[in-house]
Amino acid sequence: MTANGASELKSPVEPEESAGVLHPTGEPPRKRRPWGPIVALLLFVAAVAAITWMHQRQAPSTGGPFELIDASTGRQVTDRDFRGKWLLVFFGYTHCPDFCPTTLSDIADTMAMLGPLADQVQPLFITVDPKRDTQQALNEYTGAFDPRIRGLTGTPDQIAIAAKAYGVYYAKRETGDDYYMDHTGATYVMRPDGTYERSFLSTDGPEEMTKRLRHLLSEGR
Repeated sequence: MTANGASELKSPVEPEESAGVLHPTGEPPRKRRPWGPIVALLLFVAAVAAITWMHQRQAPSTGGPFELIDASTGRQVTDRDFRGKWLLVFFGYTHCPDFCPTTLSDIADTMAMLGPLADQVQPLFITVDPKRDTQQALNEYTGAFDPRIRGLTGTPDQIAIAAKAYGVYYAKRETGDDYYMDHTGATYVMRPDGTYERSFLSTDGPEEMTKRLRHLLSEGR
């Protein structure tokens, strides 16, 4: 408003005085939103989610029912007998020259480093060579690493069922008059309710195993 009460009229801005290019209407063009990168990101996220979902749907479950013989007692045990404990399940054999002694040594070291938390853990050594691995042989072998490691054996069919439940591969390889067993070298971590948590490889070592297990046990999962 001016001093006499009249409205002050502002002269329109000439096109040449405005910044940028004007539309024919005289209004400045609206800035376009960068929809391209946003759409690409959304498509990527959707693709990752779909792949993850498909993997979870298709991935076979690890672990399951088994009936085996506890080498320390001679009694038949099932997977349900170990409910309430975290399990470290490893398949091997007493004549194994590499993976088995290394893995059992790592498990023994892990149990020692866990301290009181180890009371929540039960290591199981399931033989894939029941012909040679008698109950006595299993007891002596596992006891040399840690007496808390339970050796399990059974008939060839019982071993095959247990191995299939865990997705474990094993095969007999002839070497002249002798033979060895080719087998999966992973250690399977099972929750107290019998479901699968994760696997450890022979390259993980006791420090990594202890760190991961301590985290799980402390969470009380």
